[in-house]
Amino acid sequence: MADPTPLSLAFTDSGAGKPLVILHGLFGSKRNWGAIAKALSAHRRVLCLDLRNHGESPWDAAMSYPALAADVAHFIHAHGLGSADVIGHSMGGKAAMTLALSHPELVDSLTVVDIAPAPSPGTFIHYVEALRAMDLSQITSRKEADAGLAPAEPNPGIRAFLLQNLESGAGGFKWRVNLDALSAAMEDLLDFETLPHGHSYQGPALFLAGGASDYISPHHHGEINRLFPAARVEVLPGVGHWAHAEAPELFLNHVKGFLGA
Repeated sequence: MADPTPLSLAFTDSGAGKPLVILHGLFGSKRNWGAIAKALSAHRRVLCLDLRNHGESPWDAAMSYPALAADVAHFIHAHGLGSADVIGHSMGGKAAMTLALSHPELVDSLTVVDIAPAPSPGTFIHYVEALRAMDLSQITSRKEADAGLAPAEPNPGIRAFLLQNLESGAGGFKWRVNLDALSAAMEDLLDFETLPHGHSYQGPALFLAGGASDYISPHHHGEINRLFPAARVEVLPGVGHWAHAEAPELFLNHVKGFLGA
């Protein structure tokens, strides 16, 4: 099957050396990875991407892992990278796995942060619905937006993360994330396409599991090893789903050890 029509993605570019591409998770953006990129760019060229329908990248109705992976493949080709080490968190991790399985020649190594090649637990549709339900024409400040979101999400940290997608301009507030596309694709984004036996990525792979998260569990290890036979799984004790934000030093120690950076 041919790749979906790719989009040209927005990105940040820092450091010099062997390219390292970072893919954010659902509702995230390249700017969520600024501190990690700065730390890694001492020895690497670090490129943080805004995936389609997020951040400053284009919007499109297609929102599937083959589409996300095709965008990243196009990015690697368009920027003359040849191939790159790839880090992906959550949704970005599934996009990175799809890229490695479909275009292994583009991926020198794979780091997957707290997501398995399997259907994910829970759903984020309530966040999409809560953001869509906000009447932005009545919002005059981020404080008002935070208060409006509080009944749907009591955790102020999660609200702050979601509201990073709110931007203000001359016409008032608007979302930087395509909520309609995410809503339509949520079932596919929570899933992961089962691939036939014999289909695998043979390169080095690291799966970082949050010890306080249930996105990678021991029952996933068989499928990880089937699809990524050179993979190792490392657990970050006491860390939740957003490992890079919750425990950046621990996260960096594992990533640097794996990359040799």
